[in-house]
Amino acid sequence: MAAVAHTSKKKSEDSIWETAKVIIQALLIAFCVRTFLYQPFNIPSGSMYPTLKVGDYLFVSKLSYGYSKYSFNFSLGSFKIGPMPFEGRHVLAEAPKRGDVAVFKLPRDGETDYIKRVVGLPGDHVQMRAGTLYINGEPVKKERVADFVDPYGEGDGRPIPQYRETLPNGVSYDVLDREPNGQADNTEEFVVPDNNYFMMGDNRDNSLDSRFSREYGVGYVPVENFVGRADIIFFSIEPRAANWEIWKWPFVIRWSRFLNLVD
Repeated sequence: MAAVAHTSKKKSEDSIWETAKVIIQALLIAFCVRTFLYQPFNIPSGSMYPTLKVGDYLFVSKLSYGYSKYSFNFSLGSFKIGPMPFEGRHVLAEAPKRGDVAVFKLPRDGETDYIKRVVGLPGDHVQMRAGTLYINGEPVKKERVADFVDPYGEGDGRPIPQYRETLPNGVSYDVLDREPNGQADNTEEFVVPDNNYFMMGDNRDNSLDSRFSREYGVGYVPVENFVGRADIIFFSIEPRAANWEIWKWPFVIRWSRFLNLVD
């Protein structure tokens, strides 16, 4: 009987150890994927409406632009891994493209995650005139489309004027322009420095971006501050419900946004 009990105990211990190994392996795989390949982000503000909505959850591809000292800057409870001690983008570096929706670290603190669209490349002259975006002296094509209406998001159901912009490289997307002569609809001409980018939100009257100085807004964004390119929305929920209120999910989850590519 003693031998049978000993064998049973050993099998139980082996089973626990096998389960622990599977959990550890799964955690290591998840850690590696999050650190080197894809990192999840959620949208907390309305600066990228109508492209991205409050309550969207998306995967950001870290491979898109290579790795910099900010690529591994994240927290796990009270444990924090800060910027790595090297400068520039050194591994698998690829330049951000005009029209990309990208996550970057706010230049003035190097910690806060922002998400905006790349509109100006190094050396570009960028300006807003009467609500129209100009790049290198040429107006970006802007066409009026149907008003944007979102009952539980930006505007709370009130129609907002919406336009279709097409950048010089052919990338098209919708923007909102609530106020014809808003605070940043007329700006100085910005000349983007080397190794920097000019970022703008698609919600033009509700976006603190490169149109505002680094001290107050974003300013120019150094290439090393880029975390990755926003690729796909994997979950989306109306802001009127908390994620943990699962009994509301059938009514507040935006099912049609699942697995939508970000463009």
